[in-house]
Amino acid sequence: MTKKIYMAALCMGLMGLASCGNKEKQATETTTETEEVKELKIAYVEIDTLMAQYQFCKDYTELANIEGENIQRTLTGKQRTLEQHAAAMQKKYESNGFTSQEELTRAQQSLQTEQQALQELSERLQASFMEEQAKYNEEMRDSIQNFLKQYNKTKKYDFIMSKAGDNMLLANPKYDITNEVVKGLNKRYKTKPEVAEKLKKDEKKADKKKK
Repeated sequence: MTKKIYMAALCMGLMGLASCGNKEKQATETTTETEEVKELKIAYVEIDTLMAQYQFCKDYTELANIEGENIQRTLTGKQRTLEQHAAAMQKKYESNGFTSQEELTRAQQSLQTEQQALQELSERLQASFMEEQAKYNEEMRDSIQNFLKQYNKTKKYDFIMSKAGDNMLLANPKYDITNEVVKGLNKRYKTKPEVAEKLKKDEKKADKKKK
């Protein structure tokens, strides 16, 4: 509540006890405040729709899926090898294949080292993946904000809000500018050569699997 509106309300409450100044002046100030509120321009963007239709998001979501699958494939292969080594050691132990306690100890230590290496590899790959995702999110945010700055030079909105799920309790559809924003973003977006190459390679792999 602005100071002017607060003072007007206070004066009305104390009307029977004291004078609150010129009534005509109060009416003028209240009208001015009302006009200012009416002139406020607000719009919003549906984030779910933007994520689904903005080509930048589609490209990098696909890249993330590819990278995630590659990581999972690598870790699964390493885990399978580790399990095979553990099974072989257990079988050798049960058949009295170890000639000494020292040989058994060395085999156990080797298995533990292999297990530790797998754990470290998993942590490294996951950290790298998260770093890439953070970089992607920052690029996406920058691209949207930079576009909106240009877009709003002519639209002159006071606020452009994001709507995701039910984070906004009520929104009038006439203030939804999602389609305009998505169209504008896609018009100026160009897939990076390295991204296009990765997507192309994955598409070729998918085609080979189908055949």
